[in-house]
Amino acid sequence: MPRIDLPNAHWVKSSHSTDGGNCVEWAPTAHPDTIPVRDSKDPNGPTLLFTTNSFAAFITALNCGCFQAN
Repeated sequence: MPRIDLPNAHWVKSSHSTDGGNCVEWAPTAHPDTIPVRDSKDPNGPTLLFTTNSFAAFITALNCGCFQAN
């Protein structure tokens, strides 16, 4: 896995994040081949690292409704 400077990355909240704290953010420019994703309520918590291809597939799955909210 590549070394990524996550604390200094430019994080962007999802356009679908709500004011109720259900926020996901990503760092699109942190690394050319890896997209970090985290819970904005817990910036020091775990971070998912997607390859750019995996991230594109993840976004496609979200957009087609493949995941259901509980």
